[in-house]
Amino acid sequence: MVLVYMKSIVCERVSILTTLLCTLLIISCTPNKDQKWVGTWSTAQQIVEPHNMPPEPGLNGTTIRQIVQVSLGGSEIRVSLSNAFGLSPIIINATHLAPAIGGSAIIPEKNSALTFNGQSTVTIQPGDSVLSDPFLFDLKPLSKVAITMYVEKVDEQLTGHPGSRTTSFILEGNHISDLEFKNPVTTDHWYIIDAIHVKAPDEAAAIAIIGDSITDGRGSGTNKQNRWPDVLASRLQANDATKNVSVLNHGIGGNCVTRSCLGPSAQSRFERDVINQPGVKWLIILEGVNDIGGVHTEEQAEEISNSIISVYEEMIQKAQANNILVYGGTIMPFGGSFYDRPASESARQMINNWIRNSGKFDAVIDFDTSLADPENPLKLTSDGDDGDGLHPNERGHEIIAESFDLSLFTN
Repeated sequence: MVLVYMKSIVCERVSILTTLLCTLLIISCTPNKDQKWVGTWSTAQQIVEPHNMPPEPGLNGTTIRQIVQVSLGGSEIRVSLSNAFGLSPIIINATHLAPAIGGSAIIPEKNSALTFNGQSTVTIQPGDSVLSDPFLFDLKPLSKVAITMYVEKVDEQLTGHPGSRTTSFILEGNHISDLEFKNPVTTDHWYIIDAIHVKAPDEAAAIAIIGDSITDGRGSGTNKQNRWPDVLASRLQANDATKNVSVLNHGIGGNCVTRSCLGPSAQSRFERDVINQPGVKWLIILEGVNDIGGVHTEEQAEEISNSIISVYEEMIQKAQANNILVYGGTIMPFGGSFYDRPASESARQMINNWIRNSGKFDAVIDFDTSLADPENPLKLTSDGDDGDGLHPNERGHEIIAESFDLSLFTN
């Protein structure tokens, strides 16, 4: 069971005056159940590396169908597309969204055409993102949907998320309305798609998770949607007290806290991936192992640990200023991995000690304890280790998600 250290939080939810007025006047006080936008799915954006670019025929003049699994359901949604790292405009001639029923297949009668300021064609300028017009759609919780785009032009420097662990399908020409793609080119990456927002009751809220490959899903199964944030989302939906809570996975494989390793650093992407996401009430930070993995001396360990802690403090201040509760995740063991060296372990211990004892976080989620080998806590437990000593396997992702105390998300 994961250990959780929680600050005292006093929340006054009910207005006594309003309740009294409703009783005296015998009027309906049922709240509007569609009061705000909340993110139900999103992914962290980065420059797509050359070896992760779309295979031939590419995206120019082609149709790409991409599958994602949402967390919250609802009846009104909007979709965000991104050209955050592009150097020239992206032009998309049509975008549809439909329930996904396996492979590239969709339910055709529920294939909704998206508009952007009333137009089916949209141009996304470099460094920008666009939101579709809101549209009615019967979005089921934890359901899979297909986002299909007929693309006219993309930039050579493409924005996307290589670590999708979900298959995308590409065909030349316009196949926006096809029930199923015949003989498509496939690739296990996402491109351009950024987020889905759902209109939700006022009590609904999102958990944003900022992290590296462990959060991104390294060790989980392709097309299984069983990363630990996915399993957590399933647990939240199955619990009456948390079924209005969504999960936004902003992990990037190989990512660092303080500098650009793979993808923009957690520090530089914090506004986009946390503050600017609609409906975020909680933030989980589980990142730092790639920063400390390369240190070789105690002096380096102390320097890097202090830098990471400084960024943690910056994140905490920004999030709490936006009424977001911040939960610090301890860095998990990596004994036996390519990061296993005394100075790196020293840095891990320094950071974890600060996370547990600084009192800066609203709560601490002890990932270190949840997946450590009881007989050798400097290593991952054998049934949860993907084999490299660093990443959880599919069972490891389950163990992490199952160890969460869901009451953290009911305040």
